[in-house]
Amino acid sequence: MDMRGYQQYRENSLETMTQGELLLLLYDELVKRLKLAHIELGRQQYENFEKAVDRSLEIVHYLSDTLDRRYPISANLDRLYEFFCYELNRVKVGRNETELERVTRMADELRDSFRQAEKNSTASQRMEAQL
Repeated sequence: MDMRGYQQYRENSLETMTQGELLLLLYDELVKRLKLAHIELGRQQYENFEKAVDRSLEIVHYLSDTLDRRYPISANLDRLYEFFCYELNRVKVGRNETELERVTRMADELRDSFRQAEKNSTASQRMEAQL
């Protein structure tokens, strides 16, 4: 199978996404990796567990690095991302399932908040365009 067409499709899709859509994509991947870490921890596949936690940490670091610091909420999000990193490092070292579940739940709730904000923003833009 020729993967060049698929790769080109992926690149075009990413280039045409809004910032909100890209943010949701990152959160989707974060939640997916956290859930994978939980599964691998339960299976006692510690190498895969650590890889999933490491990838989650990379995503959180990226989210923090790309915050637009002009907005006051960025400081709150940055503190939350620091908390995620702290907890995920604890989860990784201690293989702490309870803390992993807590961080996963928080990331999932944050993703849902951003998803709702994106919907509201899109609906608002549509209404403005109609006026």
